[in-house]
Amino acid sequence: MIFLFTDFGSADIYVGQVKAALASHAPDSHVIDLLHEVPNFNAHAGAHLLAALHERTPPGSVTMAVVDPGVGSQRKPVVVSVDGRWCVGPDNGVLSVVAGRAREFKVWRIDWSEEISHSFHGRDLFAPIAAMLDKKEWRPEVLIPIDKLDVMFDAAALNEIIYIDHYGNAMTGMAGSSANDNAVLRWNDRKLNYARVFSEVEPGVPFWYRNSIGLIEIAMNCANATHELGIRIGDPVEWAG
Repeated sequence: MIFLFTDFGSADIYVGQVKAALASHAPDSHVIDLLHEVPNFNAHAGAHLLAALHERTPPGSVTMAVVDPGVGSQRKPVVVSVDGRWCVGPDNGVLSVVAGRAREFKVWRIDWSEEISHSFHGRDLFAPIAAMLDKKEWRPEVLIPIDKLDVMFDAAALNEIIYIDHYGNAMTGMAGSSANDNAVLRWNDRKLNYARVFSEVEPGVPFWYRNSIGLIEIAMNCANATHELGIRIGDPVEWAG
């Protein structure tokens, strides 16, 4: 089972090409779209989104995580073994929060000698490696053990907006367990109270809640919180004192 996590966008040509490569290398593998709307070029936000989503992937599965503005540069392509699951992607921090929260993890540098495009390692490098891992075809000449990742983000909560869905709900990198129901969330100069679900709030009233993947999220009932409030990716949030 291979999960795809990228900033490629669902409407562009890139996801289809990755799936075509996977179909060629691993025709019997199940390929599941985890997310293709990671904030563009934002490995930091992507790392926290991946950590939240990765918890629900089954043991033995492979996640191809590609948020890779440094594609074609000297950044390493890597494989990470995380508590019985595999992650494949660039060593630019996008895999680091998953690794940092793991009970144990191991890292391998990918040594790929086949000809690939300079700008599409997702299709030409990471997809074949993901297929190889899913088929359990380990190639030691391709996967070279290394001691650690080059880029490690702090695995603690990220107190900012990391993702906005099509409803206009704004996810933070803060864990839902980080506060009790009486806590007040501060965004910009606005203070938001907790609600358990949307229907507990009048339409158009902003609130915070614990979303289904365990993150703190800002939302409105039957309205677009992002448009109404002017929320942007990277906006800081904090608990009011």
